[in-house]
Amino acid sequence: MWSRPACGPPGVGDPSLPSCTGHGRRGHGPRRSGSDLREISGSRLLLRGCVSVTAPGGWDTGPMTDSVILDVWCELQCPDCHRALDDVRALRARYGDRLDIRLRHFPLEKHKHAFAAAQAAEEAAEQGRAWPYVEAVLARTAELGERGEPVLLDVARELGLDAEEFDTALIDGRHILIVDADQAEGKAIGVTGTPTYVIDGERLDGGKSQEGLRARIEEIADRLLSA
Repeated sequence: MWSRPACGPPGVGDPSLPSCTGHGRRGHGPRRSGSDLREISGSRLLLRGCVSVTAPGGWDTGPMTDSVILDVWCELQCPDCHRALDDVRALRARYGDRLDIRLRHFPLEKHKHAFAAAQAAEEAAEQGRAWPYVEAVLARTAELGERGEPVLLDVARELGLDAEEFDTALIDGRHILIVDADQAEGKAIGVTGTPTYVIDGERLDGGKSQEGLRARIEEIADRLLSA
């Protein structure tokens, strides 16, 4: 299952932590004050925490207290993340609810539409189709690179979502805080590229060389589940 972190990521609203400054960053609305950030951290992000993403829905409520957590740092314009979907599907098939796979945003500056895509994924979650949207966008990374944000709206329409609301969300930046927080946490633990996996405190760097990563994840998950 895909899920958001169990609570707002550490450092939300902390100016000492880095944030994404990549290209293609729409949503230059009014920047929130520290009190605004704390309010969002204490309400909306917590409501989004402890949730699981399962096709065909979005972030469904329900903490998974007995599961092993696998954080997957990815970005939606990354061809390597698209190739990694097979591993993610295999892990979901093998472990089911025993493995809580958490999607974490890490848009790379070299992909100018990745930050917008991350925000769009959060809007898809708001509209109840997070996982189908992520898979559909990852299947069109080349097209996203060529055509840009219209692809994000096209995917929303194809899934029966409110594309106008997607466009509005990209303009007003309502999901920037979530993406920024994921980006900051990733940088803090040494994430430099995508996909990157973190399980039981061990960081496994993917990218073009993903051979052996799923086996290592399974080894750690099996050990934790048998403990």
